[in-house]
Amino acid sequence: MSRLESMRRRLEAQIDGLNWAAETIRDVAGDVLEMGLGNGRTYDHLRQELPNRRIWVIDRVLQPHPSCVPPEENFLQGEADAMLAELAQRGTRMALAHYDFGFGVKEKDVEEGAKLSPLIAPLMVPGGLIVSQQPLTGFTQVSGPDTIDPERYLFYRS
Repeated sequence: MSRLESMRRRLEAQIDGLNWAAETIRDVAGDVLEMGLGNGRTYDHLRQELPNRRIWVIDRVLQPHPSCVPPEENFLQGEADAMLAELAQRGTRMALAHYDFGFGVKEKDVEEGAKLSPLIAPLMVPGGLIVSQQPLTGFTQVSGPDTIDPERYLFYRS
């Protein structure tokens, strides 16, 4: 499979997974957390699918497409561990979190996910969902939509 085909597969899985998660948490109270803004495509999709939810965003830098800049009061810039701790101190609770951090090196990505998992856990409401490309720890893994290879995207319930 070419890298281009792999990217298409990843984007299709991401869209299907986020749509499934948004529908699944419709009746679960809480905010949404986008961990890793990047160009803002996923954030933009979450805004579309969950227009009445507050969407918090964490990233080291703010450099999305101009149409995808989150409101200043919802953007936390800095290292993930410090920003997750800040959200916990505020008492913020999430019905849905999308974990999109990554270095592109599998071993480093797995290590980072394990390190950040205990900081994500206190933010989640009971029954909340986490959608992630990386394995996380301390959550119950659940099956996502049938259209997604279970190795491509991971789904967790808090």
